[in-house]
Amino acid sequence: MLRQAPRLLAAVNPSLPTVINLLLQPPTPPSPHRLLAFLHHAPTDMDARHLLDGPPRRTRASFIVRALRDEAPLDGEAVADLHCSSIKSGAVLDPPVRTSLLAAYARSRGADVRAALALFHEAADPDLILWNAAVGTLARRCHLADAVALFQQMTAVLGTFDSTTVVVMLSGASRAGDLELGMAIHAAAVKRGLDTELNLCNALVDMYAKCGHFCASETVFWSMPCWDTTSWNSMIGGSTFNGLSELSALYFRDMALLAIQADEVTLSSVLSASSRAEDLFSFGKSVLVCVIKRGYEYTSSCSVTNSLITFYSELGFPEDAEKVFLRIFNRNLVSWNAMIKGLVENEKVREALVIFQKMTSEFQPDLATLVTVISGCADQGLLCEGKEIHGYIVRKGLLNEKSCTGNSLLGLYMKCDDSSSVNLLFRTMPIRDLISWNTMISGHSRDDTLRVEAQAMFKELLSEGLSCTLTTILAVIPSCSRPEDLGFGKAVHSFILKNGFASGVSVVNALMHMHICCGDSLAAFVLLGCIMPVSDIISWNTVIVGCVHNALPGDALEAFRFMHSTLRVNPDSITLVSVLSACGTLKLQSLGKSIHCMSLKHLLACNLRVKNALLTMYFRFADTESAELIFYSLGDRNLCSWNCMISGFAQNTEGWRALQFYQKMEDFAPNEMFTVGIICACTQLGDLRHGKSIHGRVVKSDLQNNVFVSASLVDMYSNCGRLNSAVKVFESSAEKSIACWNSMISALGFHGHGLRSIELFCKMIQSGIKATRSTFIALLSACSHSGLTDERWKYYHLMSEKFGITPTAEHHVCMVDMLGRADRLQDAHKFVESLPSKEAHGVWGALLSACSYMSELKMGESIAKHLLCLEPENSGYYVTISNLYAYQDMSCGAVQVRGILQDKGLMKPRGHSIVG
Repeated sequence: MLRQAPRLLAAVNPSLPTVINLLLQPPTPPSPHRLLAFLHHAPTDMDARHLLDGPPRRTRASFIVRALRDEAPLDGEAVADLHCSSIKSGAVLDPPVRTSLLAAYARSRGADVRAALALFHEAADPDLILWNAAVGTLARRCHLADAVALFQQMTAVLGTFDSTTVVVMLSGASRAGDLELGMAIHAAAVKRGLDTELNLCNALVDMYAKCGHFCASETVFWSMPCWDTTSWNSMIGGSTFNGLSELSALYFRDMALLAIQADEVTLSSVLSASSRAEDLFSFGKSVLVCVIKRGYEYTSSCSVTNSLITFYSELGFPEDAEKVFLRIFNRNLVSWNAMIKGLVENEKVREALVIFQKMTSEFQPDLATLVTVISGCADQGLLCEGKEIHGYIVRKGLLNEKSCTGNSLLGLYMKCDDSSSVNLLFRTMPIRDLISWNTMISGHSRDDTLRVEAQAMFKELLSEGLSCTLTTILAVIPSCSRPEDLGFGKAVHSFILKNGFASGVSVVNALMHMHICCGDSLAAFVLLGCIMPVSDIISWNTVIVGCVHNALPGDALEAFRFMHSTLRVNPDSITLVSVLSACGTLKLQSLGKSIHCMSLKHLLACNLRVKNALLTMYFRFADTESAELIFYSLGDRNLCSWNCMISGFAQNTEGWRALQFYQKMEDFAPNEMFTVGIICACTQLGDLRHGKSIHGRVVKSDLQNNVFVSASLVDMYSNCGRLNSAVKVFESSAEKSIACWNSMISALGFHGHGLRSIELFCKMIQSGIKATRSTFIALLSACSHSGLTDERWKYYHLMSEKFGITPTAEHHVCMVDMLGRADRLQDAHKFVESLPSKEAHGVWGALLSACSYMSELKMGESIAKHLLCLEPENSGYYVTISNLYAYQDMSCGAVQVRGILQDKGLMKPRGHSIVG
């Protein structure tokens, strides 16, 4: 032994002779921790040879065995020191000492398994007890393959094994979740006739439960000839482990009926079960009474009180959990972790940080503690506090232990949008695993500005030879969210097929979403067809939601019809929100009402998201009464509900109703969407007084730098005749979005400053902002209001030739309006005739209006006949031609047209005045 373990001897403290002297003394032996405490106070000049003189070896061996009998966990260093002491004293030659040392190696933290194996192999003729101790050491230290090999060697050498061997091997299989090994050991035990022993049966119950085969666990339990507390604990703990909390409570009740005494393990397990199901809260309170009655709140073991902390925290009572925590007089690491985790899960992260700070003065936080507090900081966006914890981790050198700490920090910086810190941390992490790569790729994929970096990291991951998992694939697919990403998306799709990931429904769902976002909806439907037999509601929601978000409402409704009528898949709230939006977009009022009925039938109409979607849909139908009825029927309202009402009334030119709702709203702080809606209402009404008041609230709420709010303020001041105020808002905007530029160009044109609009447009292009269709509508309108005919033709052609924007009906209407104002109706007529029939359909109305205000009767009559053939129910055309007759003093014709309008039952749109 002296030759084979030089490292252990070299590690012995110079003051070890004092420990040996203590070992030679006859009084009652202290625990190993008390022995090692003397190492720091022993004299260094003492002669070790005299210390070894004393009682015979057997007395010293008995002393060591009794010292190691302590069942508390030991430090690996303490066991190694006692091992060396036994070598120097010669006590290691006694089998009981060797067995006790092996058992101590098994339960110690950070012990050297190789030293334990060396200790076993030095035995000349190990008996069954020593073999069991060696196998148990490997099994408990999670070296299951080595334990199996040693077990096989044992059966070959001794030709036998006992129930202790089986229990040890079953515990190893239980820790590893190795059901196949556990069943093989069970079969061996049955063959040897050992399966009737109580301890072995308890181990079998625990093994099957921990390996996820709970039915087998119950079979073994009910076939046992008798039960003890451990038997019931195995069933209660196994039920909880397998997510069967209610069953765990039933086993506890049966145990109480049989008058079997519950211990701390029982109560801890059943409290854990009660915390996982809200239905068991009352049951958990009754268990709490049992805990208090038996005095387990104040025992030296913290297992019950720790479970109580978790129980209260899981059910949303962190204050009660903290009361229990403060009453614990001997808190251990689990107590602190349970309290911190409970506060974080109840969104009391700052309170958790206070507990964490107190903890560091008593305990060294473990990885679980650090991961919990970092995750809490990430969820609450507490970047500064997260960086302080990062500094603590670096000071303590904890970043070098395992990758989970670094991965949690990556998640923190990702959620707090600190891209520079996350990239620096990732490149300098001492331990980086696949989770680190997945975290980086996932975070970059969900940030639209970092999509390219996510794709580059995925390529780098593959180039380093690391193997991808399903998580990696699901992390990189969201980076393909635009048409220009389709090539990379197809490459990832090919990689998935090549490496066998395509069988998972989740991967196919992600691929369908990717293809829809990239503009290839046909490929998405092909993929859906491939998984049709195993498709779930998530698959259909992926297609339906993707189509709605990518302006394909018709495809979304077709998918919904097939899902509901052919496959009989019931929709959920996500499905209904999307299809209601599609109905509103397509103005399909009858279908929308049918889906409203379906939501009532499936009891989904009470869902707040569905109710808000119904509000939006009815407003798109211009059915403000139904929308208001639904709003007042809401049991709960959120800010989105108020947003729907205000923006809905504004969109239906009922700005005064929007202002009424704005004044009624309470208990909610307006966000940017709400603010934009109410500003649009003021714009519509030309209500400068309310607009200025809302602008003041915008500044007070620090929303003035929001790009949508600033654009809507520019529109509001422009429509209210305050161009200077609109210019000030525009120039003071910290970030000018394309919407803000468009609003300012439109405002200048609206006020007759067409040349300034053109100058601003040129300045926008020089600043790197890309023009949109709306930009050119604003620019062409500005030219029209200022009579800049040549400039208008110039930018109309540049729109497609230089900027690659295909003109739409709105652009054509602007051109017709310009030619009409310039009294060039023949040119306007030729322009409309030159357009494709589909595009010209909406432009003829603009030409009719131009004929009306230019009193061009002949062309107006011709155009009116054409339009009324296309849209005989459009009352606006009748009104326009009637006005044209009136301008020409042809009152008979005007009256005749008005009579036709009344005969058809059509109503002229009501006018309203904002004066008064």
